[in-house]
Amino acid sequence: MGAVAKPLLMTVDQYRLLPAREDVILELHWGTVVTLTRPKMKHAKVQLGLVRLLQPFALDLGIFAIEGAFRALPEYDLRGADVAVVSQARWDNTPDDDNLKGSPELVIEVPSPSNTRAEMREKAALCLSTGAEEFWVVDTKQNTVRVTRRSSEETLYRPGDRIPLTVFGGGARLETTPIFRS
Repeated sequence: MGAVAKPLLMTVDQYRLLPAREDVILELHWGTVVTLTRPKMKHAKVQLGLVRLLQPFALDLGIFAIEGAFRALPEYDLRGADVAVVSQARWDNTPDDDNLKGSPELVIEVPSPSNTRAEMREKAALCLSTGAEEFWVVDTKQNTVRVTRRSSEETLYRPGDRIPLTVFGGGARLETTPIFRS
């Protein structure tokens, strides 16, 4: 019987030695380098719009990051969240020469045309199992926000609906209509 080859998984330390690229974004998913295209202006506008809409509710919760880097699986994973909300304590305890270990408390994704629903479901499962309390998918083509909570509860919101901001505490709700005006 022949030897079985083990897959060659890249670690975060090895990934960090790769040369920088200006034309694409490189992420590390499950020990494999994944090439992502740079988002277009609409994507950036929605990201910034989400931060502006959510910040008044955050108070002392923590930090907002656009393209916030995190290590869901500390040794073999380094990804970015389109919008991330991280508690102040976790932010402060992350060394300057590293990235957040585990997922942000809130991860918001604005899918690009190349993203599949399966990719979004996989990322949601990964994030919710590694520290995220909620995972949002903001679909600007369908004008929907799909919110998945750690309890596996999934709710679809449309324009005119109000999303409970449970991650922020209290009874605050976010009106969805302004999200799609970005």
